Amino acid sequence: MTEMKAILVSKHGGPEVLEWRDHAAGNPGPGEVLIRQEAVGLNFIDVYFRTGLYPAPNGLPLIPGNEGAGIVIALGEGVTRFQKGDRIAYAGPIGAYAQERVIAADKIVKVPDGVELDVAAGMMLKGMTAEYLLRRTYAVQPGDTILFHAAAGGVGLIAGQWAKTLGATVIGTVGSPEKAALAQANGYDHVINYQTEDFVARVKEITGGKGVDVVYDSVGKDTFPGSLDCLRVRGLWASFGQSSGPIEPFNIGILSQKGSLYATRPTLFTYIASRAELEASANALFDVVASGVVKIGINQRYKLEDAAQAHSDLEGRKTTGTTVLTV
Repeated sequence: MTEMKAILVSKHGGPEVLEWRDHAAGNPGPGEVLIRQEAVGLNFIDVYFRTGLYPAPNGLPLIPGNEGAGIVIALGEGVTRFQKGDRIAYAGPIGAYAQERVIAADKIVKVPDGVELDVAAGMMLKGMTAEYLLRRTYAVQPGDTILFHAAAGGVGLIAGQWAKTLGATVIGTVGSPEKAALAQANGYDHVINYQTEDFVARVKEITGGKGVDVVYDSVGKDTFPGSLDCLRVRGLWASFGQSSGPIEPFNIGILSQKGSLYATRPTLFTYIASRAELEASANALFDVVASGVVKIGINQRYKLEDAAQAHSDLEGRKTTGTTVLTV
Protein backbone atom coordinates (compact mmCIF):
# COMPACT_ATOMS: atom_id res chain seq x y z
CA MET A 1 0.00 0.00 0.00
CA THR A 2 1.21 3.49 -0.81
CA GLU A 3 0.87 5.99 2.03
CA MET A 4 -0.20 9.46 1.04
CA LYS A 5 -2.11 12.44 2.27
CA ALA A 6 -5.47 13.58 1.03
CA ILE A 7 -8.26 15.98 1.87
CA LEU A 8 -11.10 14.06 3.49
CA VAL A 9 -14.66 15.08 4.36
CA SER A 10 -16.07 13.08 7.29
CA LYS A 11 -19.19 15.20 7.74
CA HIS A 12 -20.99 17.70 5.53
CA GLY A 13 -20.58 21.39 6.24
CA GLY A 14 -18.52 24.49 5.52
CA PRO A 15 -14.91 24.68 4.35
CA GLU A 16 -13.74 23.72 7.83
CA VAL A 17 -14.79 20.08 7.26
CA LEU A 18 -11.99 19.68 4.70
CA GLU A 19 -9.28 17.82 6.64
CA TRP A 20 -5.68 17.11 5.54
CA ARG A 21 -5.10 13.52 6.65
CA ASP A 22 -3.06 10.40 6.00
CA HIS A 23 -4.76 8.14 3.51
CA ALA A 24 -3.74 4.93 1.76
CA ALA A 25 -3.89 5.20 -2.02
CA GLY A 26 -3.78 1.45 -2.54
CA ASN A 27 -2.49 -0.45 -5.54
CA PRO A 28 -4.11 -0.43 -8.98
CA GLY A 29 -6.40 -3.35 -9.73
CA PRO A 30 -7.24 -4.76 -13.15
CA GLY A 31 -7.90 -1.94 -15.61
CA GLU A 32 -6.62 0.71 -13.21
CA VAL A 33 -3.55 2.93 -12.88
CA LEU A 34 -1.88 4.65 -9.94
CA ILE A 35 -1.04 8.28 -10.60
CA ARG A 36 1.13 10.77 -8.76
CA GLN A 37 -0.76 14.01 -9.04
CA GLU A 38 0.84 17.31 -9.98
CA ALA A 39 -2.22 19.52 -9.53
CA VAL A 40 -5.97 19.35 -8.97
CA GLY A 41 -8.65 21.65 -10.34
CA LEU A 42 -11.07 23.52 -8.08
CA ASN A 43 -14.73 23.56 -9.16
CA PHE A 44 -18.06 24.54 -7.65
CA ILE A 45 -19.20 20.93 -7.87
CA ASP A 46 -16.62 20.25 -5.14
CA VAL A 47 -18.62 22.56 -2.87
CA TYR A 48 -21.84 20.71 -3.71
CA PHE A 49 -20.32 17.40 -2.59
CA ARG A 50 -18.77 18.96 0.53
CA THR A 51 -22.08 20.45 1.69
CA GLY A 52 -24.11 17.36 0.81
CA LEU A 53 -26.16 19.09 -1.89
CA TYR A 54 -24.89 16.30 -4.14
CA PRO A 55 -24.74 12.89 -2.45
CA ALA A 56 -21.29 11.31 -2.21
CA PRO A 57 -21.22 8.26 -4.51
CA ASN A 58 -19.81 6.00 -1.79
CA GLY A 59 -20.93 7.91 1.28
CA LEU A 60 -18.60 9.46 3.85
CA PRO A 61 -15.71 9.88 4.35
CA LEU A 62 -15.29 11.49 0.97
CA ILE A 63 -12.26 12.71 -0.98
CA PRO A 64 -13.57 15.63 -3.05
CA GLY A 65 -12.38 16.82 -6.42
CA ASN A 66 -13.29 15.89 -9.97
CA GLU A 67 -10.31 16.87 -12.11
CA GLY A 68 -6.56 16.58 -11.95
CA ALA A 69 -3.39 15.77 -13.82
CA GLY A 70 -0.23 13.87 -13.06
CA ILE A 71 2.10 11.02 -13.96
CA VAL A 72 1.28 7.32 -14.23
CA ILE A 73 3.49 5.47 -11.72
CA ALA A 74 1.95 1.97 -11.69
CA LEU A 75 -0.25 -0.12 -13.97
CA GLY A 76 -2.90 -2.64 -13.07
CA GLU A 77 -3.39 -5.89 -14.91
CA GLY A 78 -4.63 -5.54 -18.47
CA VAL A 79 -3.77 -1.87 -18.95
CA THR A 80 -2.22 -1.47 -22.39
CA ARG A 81 -3.23 2.03 -23.48
CA PHE A 82 -0.90 3.71 -20.96
CA GLN A 83 2.57 3.14 -19.55
CA LYS A 84 4.59 4.37 -16.59
CA GLY A 85 5.68 7.96 -17.03
CA ASP A 86 2.73 9.02 -19.17
CA ARG A 87 1.42 12.52 -18.54
CA ILE A 88 -2.32 12.22 -18.03
CA ALA A 89 -5.37 14.19 -16.98
CA TYR A 90 -8.99 13.42 -16.15
CA ALA A 91 -12.38 14.85 -15.26
CA GLY A 92 -14.05 12.40 -12.90
CA PRO A 93 -14.65 10.30 -11.01
CA ILE A 94 -14.59 12.07 -7.66
CA GLY A 95 -11.50 11.64 -5.48
CA ALA A 96 -9.00 14.15 -6.86
CA TYR A 97 -7.92 15.94 -3.65
CA ALA A 98 -5.05 13.54 -3.01
CA GLN A 99 -1.30 13.29 -3.56
CA GLU A 100 -1.76 9.95 -5.30
CA ARG A 101 -4.85 8.14 -6.48
CA VAL A 102 -5.93 4.96 -8.19
CA ILE A 103 -8.23 5.55 -11.15
CA ALA A 104 -9.74 3.49 -13.96
CA ALA A 105 -7.56 3.70 -17.06
CA ASP A 106 -10.59 4.33 -19.25
CA LYS A 107 -11.23 7.61 -17.39
CA ILE A 108 -7.88 9.25 -18.15
CA VAL A 109 -6.43 10.80 -21.30
CA LYS A 110 -2.87 11.57 -22.34
CA VAL A 111 -1.87 15.22 -22.17
CA PRO A 112 -0.16 16.56 -25.32
CA ASP A 113 3.37 17.91 -24.92
CA GLY A 114 2.20 21.45 -25.65
CA VAL A 115 -0.05 21.56 -22.57
CA GLU A 116 1.42 21.93 -19.07
CA LEU A 117 0.10 19.55 -16.41
CA ASP A 118 -1.10 22.28 -14.06
CA VAL A 119 -3.03 23.84 -16.93
CA ALA A 120 -4.51 20.46 -17.83
CA ALA A 121 -5.49 19.87 -14.20
CA GLY A 122 -7.42 23.11 -14.08
CA MET A 123 -9.14 22.88 -17.44
CA MET A 124 -10.43 19.35 -17.95
CA LEU A 125 -13.80 19.62 -16.23
CA LYS A 126 -14.32 23.27 -17.12
CA GLY A 127 -13.02 22.94 -20.67
CA MET A 128 -14.97 19.81 -21.55
CA THR A 129 -18.03 21.45 -19.99
CA ALA A 130 -17.57 24.39 -22.35
CA GLU A 131 -17.07 21.94 -25.22
CA TYR A 132 -20.30 20.01 -24.72
CA LEU A 133 -22.35 23.13 -23.98
CA LEU A 134 -21.19 25.04 -27.06
CA ARG A 135 -20.93 22.14 -29.51
CA ARG A 136 -23.56 19.66 -28.39
CA THR A 137 -26.16 20.93 -25.88
CA TYR A 138 -26.75 23.85 -28.22
CA ALA A 139 -24.43 23.79 -31.23
CA VAL A 140 -23.45 27.43 -31.60
CA GLN A 141 -23.44 28.65 -35.21
CA PRO A 142 -22.08 31.80 -36.86
CA GLY A 143 -24.55 34.63 -36.29
CA ASP A 144 -25.99 33.23 -33.05
CA THR A 145 -26.25 35.43 -29.97
CA ILE A 146 -25.65 33.69 -26.65
CA LEU A 147 -25.82 34.65 -22.97
CA PHE A 148 -23.37 33.08 -20.56
CA HIS A 149 -23.83 33.74 -16.84
CA ALA A 150 -20.75 33.86 -14.57
CA ALA A 151 -18.67 34.98 -17.53
CA ALA A 152 -15.54 35.47 -15.40
CA GLY A 153 -15.72 32.00 -13.88
CA GLY A 154 -13.66 29.02 -14.95
CA VAL A 155 -16.14 27.72 -17.53
CA GLY A 156 -17.16 31.23 -18.53
CA LEU A 157 -13.70 32.43 -19.54
CA ILE A 158 -13.12 29.35 -21.68
CA ALA A 159 -16.60 29.53 -23.19
CA GLY A 160 -16.27 33.20 -24.09
CA GLN A 161 -13.15 32.59 -26.16
CA TRP A 162 -14.46 29.40 -27.73
CA ALA A 163 -17.88 30.82 -28.61
CA LYS A 164 -16.26 33.80 -30.29
CA THR A 165 -14.28 31.49 -32.59
CA LEU A 166 -17.58 29.79 -33.50
CA GLY A 167 -18.87 33.10 -34.83
CA ALA A 168 -21.30 34.04 -32.06
CA THR A 169 -22.09 37.37 -30.48
CA VAL A 170 -21.27 36.65 -26.85
CA ILE A 171 -23.00 38.34 -23.91
CA GLY A 172 -21.87 37.63 -20.35
CA THR A 173 -22.93 38.54 -16.82
CA VAL A 174 -20.54 39.27 -13.94
CA GLY A 175 -20.66 40.70 -10.43
CA SER A 176 -17.95 43.36 -10.40
CA PRO A 177 -16.08 45.82 -12.66
CA GLU A 178 -12.92 43.73 -12.29
CA LYS A 179 -14.70 40.63 -13.51
CA ALA A 180 -16.24 42.62 -16.35
CA ALA A 181 -12.78 43.62 -17.58
CA LEU A 182 -11.64 40.00 -17.38
CA ALA A 183 -14.63 38.79 -19.39
CA GLN A 184 -14.09 41.46 -22.03
CA ALA A 185 -10.52 40.25 -22.44
CA ASN A 186 -11.77 36.71 -23.04
CA GLY A 187 -14.13 36.95 -25.98
CA TYR A 188 -17.23 38.67 -24.60
CA ASP A 189 -18.73 41.34 -26.85
CA HIS A 190 -21.07 42.67 -24.16
CA VAL A 191 -20.64 42.31 -20.40
CA ILE A 192 -23.43 43.05 -17.92
CA ASN A 193 -22.72 43.75 -14.24
CA TYR A 194 -25.80 42.28 -12.58
CA GLN A 195 -25.00 44.19 -9.36
CA THR A 196 -25.69 47.51 -11.07
CA GLU A 197 -27.74 46.58 -14.15
CA ASP A 198 -30.92 44.64 -14.92
CA PHE A 199 -29.50 41.83 -17.04
CA VAL A 200 -32.85 41.03 -18.68
CA ALA A 201 -33.36 44.63 -19.79
CA ARG A 202 -29.78 44.88 -21.06
CA VAL A 203 -30.08 41.66 -23.06
CA LYS A 204 -33.28 42.92 -24.65
CA GLU A 205 -31.52 46.20 -25.47
CA ILE A 206 -28.47 44.47 -26.96
CA THR A 207 -30.59 42.14 -29.10
CA GLY A 208 -33.09 44.76 -30.22
CA GLY A 209 -35.84 43.04 -28.26
CA LYS A 210 -35.39 39.68 -29.96
CA GLY A 211 -33.59 37.80 -27.19
CA VAL A 212 -30.72 35.35 -27.37
CA ASP A 213 -30.64 31.91 -28.94
CA VAL A 214 -29.38 30.18 -25.80
CA VAL A 215 -28.69 30.97 -22.15
CA TYR A 216 -25.98 28.96 -20.41
CA ASP A 217 -26.73 29.23 -16.70
CA SER A 218 -24.59 27.86 -13.86
CA VAL A 219 -25.90 30.35 -11.29
CA GLY A 220 -29.38 28.97 -10.65
CA LYS A 221 -31.60 30.66 -8.09
CA ASP A 222 -30.41 34.25 -8.64
CA THR A 223 -30.80 34.16 -12.43
CA PHE A 224 -34.15 32.35 -12.63
CA PRO A 225 -36.65 33.06 -14.12
CA GLY A 226 -34.81 36.04 -15.61
CA SER A 227 -32.83 33.74 -17.86
CA LEU A 228 -36.04 32.60 -19.56
CA ASP A 229 -36.99 36.22 -20.26
CA CYS A 230 -33.72 36.69 -22.15
CA LEU A 231 -34.52 34.01 -24.73
CA ARG A 232 -35.92 34.38 -28.21
CA VAL A 233 -38.97 32.37 -29.21
CA ARG A 234 -38.05 28.66 -29.10
CA GLY A 235 -34.75 29.49 -27.42
CA LEU A 236 -32.91 27.09 -25.13
CA TRP A 237 -32.12 27.51 -21.44
CA ALA A 238 -29.25 25.23 -20.41
CA SER A 239 -29.03 25.08 -16.61
CA PHE A 240 -25.73 23.39 -15.77
CA GLY A 241 -25.14 24.53 -12.19
CA GLN A 242 -26.60 26.36 -9.21
CA SER A 243 -23.87 28.35 -7.49
CA SER A 244 -26.40 30.71 -5.89
CA GLY A 245 -28.64 27.89 -4.71
CA PRO A 246 -31.16 25.47 -6.22
CA ILE A 247 -34.04 26.72 -8.32
CA GLU A 248 -37.46 26.39 -6.72
CA PRO A 249 -39.84 23.94 -8.41
CA PHE A 250 -41.75 25.60 -11.24
CA ASN A 251 -44.67 24.80 -13.53
CA ILE A 252 -43.34 23.61 -16.88
CA GLY A 253 -46.14 25.62 -18.48
CA ILE A 254 -43.97 28.71 -18.03
CA LEU A 255 -41.93 27.51 -21.01
CA SER A 256 -45.01 27.74 -23.21
CA GLN A 257 -46.03 31.13 -21.86
CA LYS A 258 -42.61 32.64 -22.54
CA GLY A 259 -42.35 31.50 -26.15
CA SER A 260 -42.30 27.70 -26.56
CA LEU A 261 -38.92 27.56 -24.85
CA TYR A 262 -36.68 24.55 -24.39
CA ALA A 263 -34.99 23.71 -21.08
CA THR A 264 -32.30 21.18 -20.24
CA ARG A 265 -30.27 20.31 -17.15
CA PRO A 266 -27.11 18.73 -18.60
CA THR A 267 -24.08 17.40 -16.78
CA LEU A 268 -20.63 16.69 -18.18
CA PHE A 269 -20.51 13.07 -17.12
CA THR A 270 -23.37 12.03 -19.42
CA TYR A 271 -21.62 13.76 -22.32
CA ILE A 272 -18.37 11.83 -21.78
CA ALA A 273 -19.97 8.55 -20.72
CA SER A 274 -18.27 6.48 -23.42
CA ARG A 275 -14.55 6.28 -24.14
CA ALA A 276 -15.15 7.67 -27.63
CA GLU A 277 -17.03 10.69 -26.27
CA LEU A 278 -14.37 11.33 -23.63
CA GLU A 279 -11.55 11.25 -26.16
CA ALA A 280 -13.44 13.41 -28.66
CA SER A 281 -14.23 16.05 -26.05
CA ALA A 282 -10.71 16.07 -24.59
CA ASN A 283 -9.11 16.22 -28.03
CA ALA A 284 -11.31 19.13 -29.06
CA LEU A 285 -10.25 20.95 -25.90
CA PHE A 286 -6.56 20.15 -26.32
CA ASP A 287 -6.73 21.34 -29.94
CA VAL A 288 -8.10 24.81 -29.13
CA VAL A 289 -5.69 25.24 -26.21
CA ALA A 290 -2.56 23.99 -27.99
CA SER A 291 -3.36 26.19 -31.00
CA GLY A 292 -3.81 29.26 -28.81
CA VAL A 293 -7.44 29.78 -29.81
CA VAL A 294 -8.40 29.35 -26.15
CA LYS A 295 -5.98 30.52 -23.47
CA ILE A 296 -6.20 29.02 -19.98
CA GLY A 297 -5.01 31.42 -17.32
CA ILE A 298 -4.46 30.01 -13.84
CA ASN A 299 -5.63 32.95 -11.76
CA GLN A 300 -5.28 31.38 -8.31
CA ARG A 301 -3.03 28.69 -6.86
CA TYR A 302 -3.34 27.10 -3.43
CA LYS A 303 -1.53 24.19 -1.86
CA LEU A 304 -3.72 21.10 -1.68
CA GLU A 305 -3.58 21.18 2.11
CA ASP A 306 -5.10 24.69 1.95
CA ALA A 307 -8.24 23.47 0.19
CA ALA A 308 -10.45 24.96 2.93
CA GLN A 309 -9.22 28.47 2.13
CA ALA A 310 -9.70 27.82 -1.57
CA HIS A 311 -13.30 26.74 -0.97
CA SER A 312 -13.95 29.79 1.20
CA ASP A 313 -12.64 32.11 -1.50
CA LEU A 314 -14.60 30.31 -4.23
CA GLU A 315 -17.87 30.57 -2.32
CA GLY A 316 -17.11 34.19 -1.46
CA ARG A 317 -16.80 34.96 -5.18
CA LYS A 318 -13.22 36.09 -4.63
CA THR A 319 -11.83 33.88 -7.39
CA THR A 320 -11.89 34.32 -11.15
CA GLY A 321 -11.29 31.85 -13.93
CA THR A 322 -9.23 28.77 -13.23
CA THR A 323 -7.98 27.80 -9.78
CA VAL A 324 -5.67 24.88 -9.08
CA LEU A 325 -4.55 23.12 -5.93
CA THR A 326 -0.89 22.18 -6.25
CA VAL A 327 0.21 18.83 -4.87
